[in-house]
Amino acid sequence: MERTSLYFTAPRTVERRPTSVDPDPDEAVVETRASGISAGTELLIYRGEAPTDAPADETLEALDGDLTYPVRYGYAAVGDVVATGGAVADDWLDRTVFGFNPHETRFAAAPDALVPVPDDVSPEAMTMAPSVETATSLVLDGRPRVGERVVVFGTGVVGLCTVARLAEFPLDRLVAVDPIAARRERARDLGADVAVDPAEVPSVLDGWGEPGGADLVYELSGQPEALDQAVDAAGYDSRVVVGSWYGDKPATLDLGTDFHRDRVSVESSQVSTLDPETRGRWSKPRRMDVALQCLRGLDAESLISHRVPFGEAAEAYRLLDERDDDPLQVLLTYD
Repeated sequence: MERTSLYFTAPRTVERRPTSVDPDPDEAVVETRASGISAGTELLIYRGEAPTDAPADETLEALDGDLTYPVRYGYAAVGDVVATGGAVADDWLDRTVFGFNPHETRFAAAPDALVPVPDDVSPEAMTMAPSVETATSLVLDGRPRVGERVVVFGTGVVGLCTVARLAEFPLDRLVAVDPIAARRERARDLGADVAVDPAEVPSVLDGWGEPGGADLVYELSGQPEALDQAVDAAGYDSRVVVGSWYGDKPATLDLGTDFHRDRVSVESSQVSTLDPETRGRWSKPRRMDVALQCLRGLDAESLISHRVPFGEAAEAYRLLDERDDDPLQVLLTYD
């Protein structure tokens, strides 16, 4: 069965190539309607800043091999089931589904790797399920408590979804940090009490009473230099959750001042796995169910800034790379 797939072939170069898909009897064939581009991992691959010896994603069957060029990538595809193998129940046919699949015109997947799109969620909004799931994972890992002061560095799509999730908690205050004014405004709309430029963070913290600093800080900007700012914003016995993946970009931390005396904890958070502390009661399907509940209440389509035809995919990546028009969620659309 013929299809067209998107490949990253060199720094800042993508190509559409004819490929084929041969579904197994236990798989369904999905014709893609839209797929969401990750402005984090995919931009690292696009720019040649991802480590080539790293596996694409060992937890997703659709992503095989490592990140050496040429590589197929992507994990937010939504489409319609147009054919089913003999071992697949007939009621899967004609369903609109989500799959963690690279950008291509059609793909095959087992039903347990597909998520039916809820009736009250549009197919385009469903492409943002991975971002909302990541935000859910970040909140689970951060464990915000009643009355805490929380600061989020970076209000791209994942940062904004995280702000929306955190705004549901009875926090003392929720601060969003981003150099782009339009994104700060979106953060306020989604529930941030204050949204400031990075240069304004010290003055915001100076206005807080004892104990000083934030209780919980998220670094979601994708910029290594922001990690130092995140640690600086943390108060005594606080925690910093790092959700950014920097790829090959080095992160240099200044740990010689208050870091040790303040006993600041720096923790990683990654959506591919569950925190060992939560695995007793949480599973990936449960986390996705919670993410879908959030997606229903989130005006996700307002975060979709650009829709680019699949045939013009190179333009979509150029927009994100050069930040023309302050892109947030960029979709590839398919005829």
